[in-house]
Amino acid sequence: MSIKEIDPRTLQQWIAEGSAILVDVREPHEHAQEHIPEAHHMPLSRFMPDSLPAHGEKIVVYHCATGARTGTYGMHLSAAVPSASDVYHLAGGIMSWKMAGLGTKGAGAGSGPFPWMRF
Repeated sequence: MSIKEIDPRTLQQWIAEGSAILVDVREPHEHAQEHIPEAHHMPLSRFMPDSLPAHGEKIVVYHCATGARTGTYGMHLSAAVPSASDVYHLAGGIMSWKMAGLGTKGAGAGSGPFPWMRF
């Protein structure tokens, strides 16, 4: 079973409407470097479903750097929130968020090329 994907613009709309919460499963050093302002940080390496922010019947959306971690562990992440109205992961992770021109915060926010674009 795979987790459903959502694009950055739709996610941004859901967050603005208050119909979704965003959970960043990247490690602390990644989150400190750069993060989506509305995201709740919960590293996958220390993931505890009971520590998820209150979500009621909102849609829960997970994100990582590129979508690989959330895609791989999607079934487990989905099972962690049985009360959510639905569960997705951000296709392409924070990289797709940035490529869509959406803002981030942190020490590395907006500071030059993507990590794989080294010259």
